[in-house]
Amino acid sequence: MLYAPPPNVALRSLTLISMTFFATRAGNSHFVFVGLMSAGLCFAAPAYDFFICATLNRNYVVGSKIVTTNGVFQRDASQGWVHMGYNDTTLTGVAFDPRDRQVIYTSALNGCWRTLDGGRTWQINTGWEITEGRDVAVDPNAPDHVYLAFVNGVAVSTDRGQTWVRRENGLPVRGKYTQTIKVDRTRQGRVLAGCETGIYLTRDGAKRWKRVLATRGTVNDLQQSWHDPKIWVAVTQDDGAWASQDNGDSWSQFPTVPTTDTLYNIAMDPTRPQYLAIGSWAQGVLTTENGGKSWQSRNAGLPEPSRVWRVGIEPGTGRLLASVVGQTLFASDDFGRTWTREALDGSRVNAFITIPR
Repeated sequence: MLYAPPPNVALRSLTLISMTFFATRAGNSHFVFVGLMSAGLCFAAPAYDFFICATLNRNYVVGSKIVTTNGVFQRDASQGWVHMGYNDTTLTGVAFDPRDRQVIYTSALNGCWRTLDGGRTWQINTGWEITEGRDVAVDPNAPDHVYLAFVNGVAVSTDRGQTWVRRENGLPVRGKYTQTIKVDRTRQGRVLAGCETGIYLTRDGAKRWKRVLATRGTVNDLQQSWHDPKIWVAVTQDDGAWASQDNGDSWSQFPTVPTTDTLYNIAMDPTRPQYLAIGSWAQGVLTTENGGKSWQSRNAGLPEPSRVWRVGIEPGTGRLLASVVGQTLFASDDFGRTWTREALDGSRVNAFITIPR
């Protein structure tokens, strides 16, 4: 199966990946394993930009003279972090209009902020009834359509964030707290939402939702594979990690990922489809290099206890990043076997975002 890259990509010599899934069943649990077969080929691979949403409070308290910088940061060519946008400690997500990178949306405590000029000026268009944004996503096949996950459900804009309406038909009256929202990049109006009671799917731009996975706790993160858009992964508050091989219609648990501890997020490597990482307060960093068949704890060299808030995989380099609560950002060039302090002392990263260039 070939990955179809977006336009304006750089040529690289890469490996054609064919993904074969093997499912087994034990009791009431469904296990998904990913097998990989490769053959040397050369094809176009996309270039990516890498962003974080982070707070750099450095133990700031009211009245302190410490100057803090918070919000969206972009990785630059020198491997540093450049602040962009406005200074806000509450940012949880960022999304770009694929037609115009000057149009940016952020989810924040006040709802959803928008800029039309690359961050020089910002405006908030959500009202008092739509606040505490948790995630934001743009439909790449209908870029005027923007989706906001917030603590009381889902809001949708069909005019580039100018006006917003709540679209919650099919979400539960109780338990519709929405932590994460992602748009299927292959189909207009197909969106997955991670809620307090499970994963919900819409095929018509949020006019109707259907629950495709019931969970015991909040779904904290959802990701679509860079290599095969039918593959999705998710992590939960207290119900382990899950994978789907059929566009999110059905889900199976990863068998060796703990189900007793909170898993905050899951990262997928844009160039190595079998490499994934999970960030957790109690488990620290968990990684797999065989598509989820087995997972390893990769905390040697991190501060103890390894209270990891988020993990990310830098595109191109494959560098694994871990945001450790109360510490700084740590980096690993061998996928978690060894760690070094990277940058952003006193920071907490709320989201790692990879955007095709």
